Formats: sequence, structure tokens, C-alpha cells
Amino acid sequence: QVQLVESGGGLVHPGGSLRLSCASSGFPLRYYQIGWFRQSPGKEREWVSCISASDSIRYSDSVQGRFTIARNNEKGTVELQLNNLKPEDTAVYYCTLGTCNIEMVDSWGQGTQVTVSS
Repeated sequence: QVQLVESGGGLVHPGGSLRLSCASSGFPLRYYQIGWFRQSPGKEREWVSCISASDSIRYSDSVQGRFTIARNNEKGTVELQLNNLKPEDTAVYYCTLGTCNIEMVDSWGQGTQVTVSS
């Protein structure tokens, strides 16, 4: 079973930035659809962003204009740049392989914790 590994989370002040990375243990993610999701304490997991196999990009309304998804082809990863972070962005962030539909995800990785606090 393919496993993705998320990294790059941390503790930042409101307005700060982080860059999250999604990598596979065995192959580059260059031609795969990759989704980013997050789950805040006490809330359901929600979709954040998606990059399709043809590099079409979408964002949820809550992060549009602040987050940027992009492929790092040199590293074979997909990154999510988080700018102008807000306390409500605090969550565990997960990436998924091959789908951006939460109902189609059958397993989740460990995720990476993002905490936005003053």
C-alpha cells in the first residue's frame, strides 16, 4: 500500500508562513493528483487544496489567496505554502494520492501539525 508522508508543520504566530511537503516513500509524485486536507480539533476533516494530474489547481474558499499548492519536481514532492496564517488554520494537515474527494480516501497518513497562536 502506498504511503504518503507529510512534513513541515510547526508553531507560528498569526500572519506567519509555513511550507508543508507531501512525499511518497517509493516514487515521485510528479504525475499524480494530490489533495491536501486538514482536521481541526473538534471538527470534521475538510478539503483544502488539490492539484490534478494535469496540474489543474483548486482551493477551498477558506484558504484561497493565502495557500499555494505546487509540485517540486526536483524533489518529487507536492508542497503547500501557507501564508498569512490565522488561528483557525490550526489543524493536522494530510495529503492524499489520486483523489481530492474525501469520500474516496480509504487511508490517511500521520499528517503534520500546524498550530497558529500568539
